[in-house]
Amino acid sequence: MSKQNYDVKLVVLEAISQEEVKKPKSPVDVYLQESENLFIWVQEDKKQLVNTGLDWNVYVLDLPIRTGACRYAQAVWMKERYSQEEAAKEWKEEAPKAYTFRNDLLADFRFAFRRRSDLLARVRAIADGEGDADMIQDLMDISVLGKANTTELQAVKYDLTRLDLAAQMSNDLAELLAKANGATMDNSKAKELRDRAYTHLKDAMTEIKETGKYVFRKNPERFKGYISRYKK
Repeated sequence: MSKQNYDVKLVVLEAISQEEVKKPKSPVDVYLQESENLFIWVQEDKKQLVNTGLDWNVYVLDLPIRTGACRYAQAVWMKERYSQEEAAKEWKEEAPKAYTFRNDLLADFRFAFRRRSDLLARVRAIADGEGDADMIQDLMDISVLGKANTTELQAVKYDLTRLDLAAQMSNDLAELLAKANGATMDNSKAKELRDRAYTHLKDAMTEIKETGKYVFRKNPERFKGYISRYKK
């Protein structure tokens, strides 16, 4: 149902201006439960709230749909965030191995191409530079250079499957690094939509709560249903 609510609200969420988008100030799961509780609480107070100007259809009847949309958007964001965090963890484990493998390949090539100054110059060019992206590119460059000069490698009985491994590792690490870099980014599409869904829900929650607090300002028993227990 949350997915259906999200699909229904997607156009509305995307239409919210960037200036209006709010970031959650309390845990989203707590806020979602508060919205569920509020929807049940207000049913008893419909007459008083409507008589004070609250649009029942726009805010109350739409509240479960807004809640469902936000719940789904939050789930999508958490899934993406978890995937990114897992990628970052995996990168920390795999990167040192990749650097060692790259360095070993360069050492292999320096030996195999020791009588070819032109090829040694290519090896030096590949070894130039630093950083993760450079290392990933080095693996691919090494694979290409090796496959173009198998005669020298076979002369030293080199295991040519290592060239395929280097190319595959380069591709895999490029994808992994891209995911890992996203672990610290707060500007992903999923997070933006989560914030927009939260904003849309908050607008309704605020309107209902403010009206309820005004109407029942002298009735503690009903007033308490319109305040946040989390903030309290």
